[in-house]
Amino acid sequence: MSAAIHLAGEADIDGVLALVTAFHEEQGFPLDPDRRRACILPLLTGSPYGSVYLIGPQRAPIGYVAVTFTWSVEFGGLDAALDEVYLRPGVRGRGIAGEVLQAICKRLFEAGVMLIDLEVDRDNAPARRLYERLGFEARDTYLIMHRTP
Repeated sequence: MSAAIHLAGEADIDGVLALVTAFHEEQGFPLDPDRRRACILPLLTGSPYGSVYLIGPQRAPIGYVAVTFTWSVEFGGLDAALDEVYLRPGVRGRGIAGEVLQAICKRLFEAGVMLIDLEVDRDNAPARRLYERLGFEARDTYLIMHRTP
């Protein structure tokens, strides 16, 4: 299956927000709509902190990948995180996610990214298998910790 991807821009805000909202509802993320919009808009308007790729036809996307950037001293440079990866439920299991993530990883590495991270729920075996097939490895000796204001 061939899945086109394109970098989302400000004109894509409504479609991106619909997909992000669907993902957040599926995952039980409690972000309110105004805050969600405020978080996504910079990624569509050239922010150096990240970007959003839409999956599928430009007028009717079937998913998205939100990529964010940090700096890794340990890995020697720019670090990208696949912050959110989402495909509509009706198109899952067709190989689209693997194809899309391969293409995005290739683009990121060609642009000078030294490391690509992602988080996956320990109980999400299908996603873990996909990410492992794509070369992602768990760092079992590390624990991701969070702090919010």
